[in-house]
Amino acid sequence: MKIYSTLIRPFLFTLEPERAHRTVFEFLKLIQHVPSIKKVLARRYVIEHRALESSHFGCHFKNPVGVAAGFDKNCEIFDVLPCFGFGFVECGTVTAKDQSGNPGPRMFRLVRDTALINRLGFNNHGADWVEERFKKTPAPEVPLGINIGKSKVTDLARAAEDYCYTFEKLFSFGDYFVVNVSSPNTPGLRELEKNLTPLLRALKALNLKLTGKSGTLKPIFVKVSPDMSPGDLEEAVGSCIKNEVTGIIATNTTLARDMVHLADPVEGGLSGKPLRRKSTETLKTIYRQAKGRLTLIGVGGIFSAQDAYDKILAGASLVQLYTGWVYGGPSTVTDINRGLIELLEKDGFKNVQEAVGKGA
Repeated sequence: MKIYSTLIRPFLFTLEPERAHRTVFEFLKLIQHVPSIKKVLARRYVIEHRALESSHFGCHFKNPVGVAAGFDKNCEIFDVLPCFGFGFVECGTVTAKDQSGNPGPRMFRLVRDTALINRLGFNNHGADWVEERFKKTPAPEVPLGINIGKSKVTDLARAAEDYCYTFEKLFSFGDYFVVNVSSPNTPGLRELEKNLTPLLRALKALNLKLTGKSGTLKPIFVKVSPDMSPGDLEEAVGSCIKNEVTGIIATNTTLARDMVHLADPVEGGLSGKPLRRKSTETLKTIYRQAKGRLTLIGVGGIFSAQDAYDKILAGASLVQLYTGWVYGGPSTVTDINRGLIELLEKDGFKNVQEAVGKGA
């Protein structure tokens, strides 16, 4: 019997979604300070196998499954999440200024569709607070990504300055950075997707400047929307290649509602199973255009090993999940990694990297 699906999830789902998240989050904050519990969790959930290992942008990944941005917005529990089997962690979204986000209610469960809708609006404590948090916390044993976004009070004309402030503040702490220009919950943010070059140029220049101090150029990813027109997506990918970013994360949440059951309209970004096909098709399109010049991370609708494998075949070197963990519970990543080993062996691949893009 799976305790999570029979006891814990039914209880959590009686709570308002954001309160349920806080309940789990506070529990994880407690246990991250208890090494003995973390060791027990790691023995239970961490899967190690050579077929799952890979190296990208100067980082070694013990497995390709990471936790997506949004779960640990203020970078407070990144050191406990690997105990549940994650091969890497992405925290954030962090903005230059602290902000409370949009008014509630702002998270909604679509249980019938195995999905979530959120309109949180980059609620976080801001780059200065997060910097102090990092100074007090040892780095995790897995690669750490930091997702950065635009402060709501900053107009689009000053967006580059806003992103650069956060990037510089947190430069020393992230193994890679993600430029989030695709959240549907910050007014006007997606306009940046249509003209990425000024922002990417500013970040590239700052990256080179800061590298002079540290000696290491930070990998930068761009997180894109699944709702872009083919022309806008092609232009965005071209801008990423031209400005020499490391890769793209595909995709963020969607504004589409044609694949879910809703009695009344609910604003916000949709994640979960209904997003799976759309995000995977976007991933394939990017992979075909990039032709090996970008490292791709696939996210959207991953609940099983087959879901993760489909993203890998579509061109993803790494994958991430969030909603799948909410519905599936703590054993989800373990089950995905075990299943990936079997799927790779079945198709004759020695490791994950051999399978990347074979279905694109």
